[in-house]
Amino acid sequence: MAILNIVKDGDEILRKKSKPVDKIDEKLLILLDDMKETMEKAGGVGLAAVQIGKLKQVIVIDTGEDQLELINPKLLSAKGEQEDLEGCLSCPGKWGIRKRPLKVEVETLTREGKTVRKKAEGFLAKAICHEMDHLQGKLFYDEDCRILSPEEMKEYE
Repeated sequence: MAILNIVKDGDEILRKKSKPVDKIDEKLLILLDDMKETMEKAGGVGLAAVQIGKLKQVIVIDTGEDQLELINPKLLSAKGEQEDLEGCLSCPGKWGIRKRPLKVEVETLTREGKTVRKKAEGFLAKAICHEMDHLQGKLFYDEDCRILSPEEMKEYE
């Protein structure tokens, strides 16, 4: 496995839409494993392939309780609302209070190529929505977000 470079805010690739994965092969499995290792090394909760420069609809998430690999995810439903602190590995030092759905259901492929549905709520739902935004070329602060000043951030440390 390898630690990959995380693309930073300002790089135009982060604003591009990712393309669906057309086949699950050894290269994709290596990418998933490398993304997990990169995310863990960076201390993140989620990572989309675009954040390492690959325009593929691939996401890894590890909340400490839930570990997910999402390939070609589709949002089936979003319910409720939560507002919480949010940041991004591609936006170091930038934090904001962001509104997200409280509950979501997604359809995705597994690494074995099987289509499955996953339901999530709370923190996991927020992480899924955050990473799925990356697949559309969006960053967390693009909408429904109040960026925090360094002084305001001290309240959350």
